Amino acid sequence: MRQLRLMFWSASLLGTVLVMSAGAAAAQSPDLRPYDVVGDAIPMPLTDNPGDPARGRAIVANRQVGLCLLCHAGPFAEEKFQGNLAPDLSGAGSRWTEGQLRLRLVDARRINPATIMPPYYRVDDLTRVAASWRGKPVLTAEQIEDVVAFLATLRD
Repeated sequence: MRQLRLMFWSASLLGTVLVMSAGAAAAQSPDLRPYDVVGDAIPMPLTDNPGDPARGRAIVANRQVGLCLLCHAGPFAEEKFQGNLAPDLSGAGSRWTEGQLRLRLVDARRINPATIMPPYYRVDDLTRVAASWRGKPVLTAEQIEDVVAFLATLRD
């Protein structure tokens, strides 16, 4: 019962925090860049410039930007209270290609419609989004590529 309450609380918190933080990154780049889904991946980067793994790590570890550690755990010894609702990020670069990681970040529901992972680069057909954040992605295309670059380095 305690775990069920924690899951509900975490999901509720994620929804609330997601709504609150969605605009900060989006204000930098409100227009979505086009992409093609091929199978279970977005094989081509969303930007012309490669992502930066150091910036990606900072996004993943930041509880006000990426919110990843709310649900995921990973190789972040300095971070307390990592999540256990989603797969551990350790070894993500060994389990998935960059294109597969990209699709999971952009819109994980394309792979698993029942996922609790929010879409970080989708703006349509969303519910419970504050009016000021509607039409804005949680992360910019550049931030998506930074996170992909970081996750791709996690090989253990």
